[in-house]
Amino acid sequence: MILATTRVADFDQFLQTFSTRGAEKRKEYGCTGSTVFRDPDDPGRVMAVFDWDLDGWQRFLGDPEVPGIFAAAGLQEQPVVIEATVEHES
Repeated sequence: MILATTRVADFDQFLQTFSTRGAEKRKEYGCTGSTVFRDPDDPGRVMAVFDWDLDGWQRFLGDPEVPGIFAAAGLQEQPVVIEATVEHES
């Protein structure tokens, strides 16, 4: 599982690209699903939890088509992975 955050110019534009071109490209690198969250205090800040391993994420970022997908989604900054610090069993 990966948690990533970024800023977007327009949430609807982001979601449209994330759900189509982005989803297709993520699937090529082994992502099996995602959940998007929007910061209630900052509507330009989005977070996504991906069912993905770090190797697939890094290979995805290295794909030459990804910068164009990020641009089409209106990303204002490169996504940043937030590392887990503690894991608990329930």
